Amino acid sequence: MATLFDDVVADLGLADAVGPRLVGDPQPAALASPLAVAECATASVSACLAAAADLASARTGRRPDVTLDADHVAAAMRSEVWLRDAQGRGIDGFAPLSRLWRAADGWVRTHANYPWHRAALLSSLGIDDGPDDEVQTRVADVIAARSACDVETAVYAAGGLAVAARTHDRWRADSRDGTAEAAPLVAMAPLGRGSPPLAAPGPLPASGVRVLDLTRVIAGPVGTRMLGALGADVLRVDDPHRPELPLHALDGVIGKASTSLDARTADGRHVLHRLLDQADVLVTGCRPGALRRLGLDPDQVAERHPGTVVVTLSAWGTEGSWGTRRGFDSLVQIATGIGWAASTDGVRPGALPCQLLDHATGYLIAAGALAALARRARTGEATHVSVSLVRTARWLLDQGVTSGRGDAAGDPERPVETYRIALGNGWSAISPPGRLDDRPLTWPHLPPAYAQAPPRWS
Repeated sequence: MATLFDDVVADLGLADAVGPRLVGDPQPAALASPLAVAECATASVSACLAAAADLASARTGRRPDVTLDADHVAAAMRSEVWLRDAQGRGIDGFAPLSRLWRAADGWVRTHANYPWHRAALLSSLGIDDGPDDEVQTRVADVIAARSACDVETAVYAAGGLAVAARTHDRWRADSRDGTAEAAPLVAMAPLGRGSPPLAAPGPLPASGVRVLDLTRVIAGPVGTRMLGALGADVLRVDDPHRPELPLHALDGVIGKASTSLDARTADGRHVLHRLLDQADVLVTGCRPGALRRLGLDPDQVAERHPGTVVVTLSAWGTEGSWGTRRGFDSLVQIATGIGWAASTDGVRPGALPCQLLDHATGYLIAAGALAALARRARTGEATHVSVSLVRTARWLLDQGVTSGRGDAAGDPERPVETYRIALGNGWSAISPPGRLDDRPLTWPHLPPAYAQAPPRWS
């Protein structure tokens, strides 16, 4: 883990950073995998906490003592799985059409959780909507008669999401026109000067920092809620025309205030930029170029809101034909070769024991934002931080495949209740991982309330 941690903090410009004191099982059963899931998970959270300690040092001159429990990391990496209502029930995170399908020459993974993605998938395959069991049968028949890459091309052309299962070698060959694989794991680029000083330091490293969150679905929300746990005032903004799914309407707004705003209107854009006038950090998760019409691309933010730290998250990077595509963790796993590397039989692609690409990238988002804030506090310089799911996938695959990693003993569910916290609305969730000066982190803004806050800073 030390080498992985060193790799991350070097990207962050924190080469001399000291990682947290680690306790617990470094190979928790919940993250058992032939790939280095546990190691990458722990390294990403460790880097985030190290960046938080560095920000505290930049603001106060004192670096807090940091401790991290590896079993807590394992629970946090599956946080959406461990959400529970008062009766102990969770929420299924995948819709019936979000799954693997057998194609004529391999396998295809689709993602159709949102209604508009389901509609695009069915339209691309020439299938009318209907009852789930009937639709699944028709989708299976159509995909089985076509090549995996043909399905991928047709579905993406229609605005849907589907990828062919590839080995990593095949992925590298098919994506040579440019992906984020060759970029730093956390890219940190200068973004001008002119920033106001941070608010007066408080009890946590990011106290008083304002974060405008324009992300959805695990990676971005994980990063911004961790910033909230470290003291930031986080405001998430959603499009009222694209309401969130039940799982993410709860899991995605833990630790933050949540509002909705129609940025397609002049009034909505005015409010959005008014919020950004007072923000320290902007975190976006839209496809490259999608925010330019709103004036929210990094260069536009630097000109209109100088000194703002901008963090951009993408699925496939920003270059080449893949850079314009939508994507989710499950799709990136299958496209990049993780599915085959995690296969248990070599016949059907497997999956990681958690959505590691989302969660690890989320903690890298927080780490990058914290490191950029520390740089701004010391030098007055703003930073553009960029991360992608595909680059995190490369980081994981670069560690190689070791069969012994999949043999961790123990009950993967046993430690979870140790880290559960009440949300105040009958639901409970996993608390944020890490302790500062032996005090556990916790979530602010409880109970979570999706899109209920006014569009202003608290």
